[in-house]
Amino acid sequence: MSAEEAQKHHCGADDAESQARAIALRALARREHTVAELRALLARRRCAPSAIDAVIGQLEADGYLDDAGFARRFAADKIEFEGWGRDRIAYALRQRGVPEEHVEAALTARDYERELEAAITLLARRFAALSDARAQRRAWQFLARRGYASEVAYDAVRAVAKRRE
Repeated sequence: MSAEEAQKHHCGADDAESQARAIALRALARREHTVAELRALLARRRCAPSAIDAVIGQLEADGYLDDAGFARRFAADKIEFEGWGRDRIAYALRQRGVPEEHVEAALTARDYERELEAAITLLARRFAALSDARAQRRAWQFLARRGYASEVAYDAVRAVAKRRE
C-alpha cells in the first residue's frame, strides 16, 4: 500500500474529523453499530481521540447512534428470529459494549409469559417427542444453550411434554 493509500485509509490527514466521520458513516451504512463498536473501529483506524469524540457526539445527536434503540431492536430480533433467551441476549449486548442500563431496559419488556411461550414454540418446532427423561434433558439443555433461564426452560419442557402425552 502506498503512502497515499495509507493516508486515505487512516485518520491522520489534515482534516481528521471529516476522515473519522467518513469511516463512521461507511460502517453505519453496512449495519447498525453501538457507540463502543464505532469508537473501537475509529481507534483501530488511528483516528485522533478528539476526532472520535466529536464524530460520536455528532452521530448521537443526529440519531445515527443510539445504544438504547440498538439494544431494543437487537433483543426483539434475536427473540423472534433466532429464539434466543434473555441471558444470551444480555451477554451479546454486553459484548457489544451496550451500557448496562440499556441492556436491562431492553430486556425488561420481555416478561416471563412471553419468554415461556417463545421457548415452548421453539421446542415444539425442534423436538418431535419429549416422552422420556433423556429427550427432556436434551430439550432443557437446548434451551439453556439458547440463553433461557433454568426456570423458563424447565417449565417449557414440562408444558411441551404434557401437551404430547
